[in-house]
Amino acid sequence: MAHLDFEKPLVELERRIRDLEAASDGIGGFERQIGELKERAEALQRDLYEGLSTWQKVQLSRHPERPYMLDYVGALFEDFVELHGDRAFADDPAIIAGFARFEGRSVAVIGHQKGRSTKEKVHRNFGMANPEGYRKGMRIMELAERFDRPVLTFIDTPGAYPGLGAEERGQSEAIGRSLLVMSRLKVPVIATVIGEGGSGGALALGLADRVLMLQYSTYSVITPEGCASILWRDGARGPEAAEQLKLLAGHAKANGIVDEVVEEPVGGAHRDHADAARRLGDVIRRNLAELDALDPATRIDTRYAKFRAMGRFAG
Repeated sequence: MAHLDFEKPLVELERRIRDLEAASDGIGGFERQIGELKERAEALQRDLYEGLSTWQKVQLSRHPERPYMLDYVGALFEDFVELHGDRAFADDPAIIAGFARFEGRSVAVIGHQKGRSTKEKVHRNFGMANPEGYRKGMRIMELAERFDRPVLTFIDTPGAYPGLGAEERGQSEAIGRSLLVMSRLKVPVIATVIGEGGSGGALALGLADRVLMLQYSTYSVITPEGCASILWRDGARGPEAAEQLKLLAGHAKANGIVDEVVEEPVGGAHRDHADAARRLGDVIRRNLAELDALDPATRIDTRYAKFRAMGRFAG
């Protein structure tokens, strides 16, 4: 498993535990040492993740082993059918969209997908969508409304792709129109920031009745490195910019940007994909039930009022 620099002491301790367990398999004699090491590992893990800096939490949101959208799809949904293309230009692999069953109920599922291997990262464009990706998402949203299916989105991107071709094909228009479409949907809409929530590329899938955010995810108008490059012409000052951006889940909840923070397993979602998915599934189920109790007009009015209130000055 890949790990971050600050995780190395814990990873080394866990490796020693695995080695002892392998050596004692069928023989015994190491139970006391293994027990002591496990106690040390639990204490180290607790202390390590309770004292994380803002930059370390940013790194966790980008952890290479963190569950991606398709990991949650596999854990939470059944009968997922992916639909391709925006019916205008092309299919964008950076955004996955389709229909699935969530606990027996048909729902639309749309989200950013990064990649793990180098080949997949390139194929998915590192989760940075082109305009056709957002237009594909809108197509699925409109289908979901036609057939009265809730929309569940999963946000995990550094930002929309800023390439020349994307701009020529109307990147900003696609993002803006996605916001318009989401603001008018009559069906329940739940968005979840599962990793990086960067800029308009994230917001394009984030105008929802309920916006959830995993504990170690981030949500910001720009990446810390991009912010540092603009302010100080030095991307290496990303950790400093991260402190100023207030991009952590706790900040977003306190400022009314998100509705709920979903607690991750100790050490982060990358340490236990199944538990992370279970926790998120429980929160989605509860919020979906609450939204089902509202009529469509009330949902739309409440959604509109919530986003209009963001950033309002309170003297």
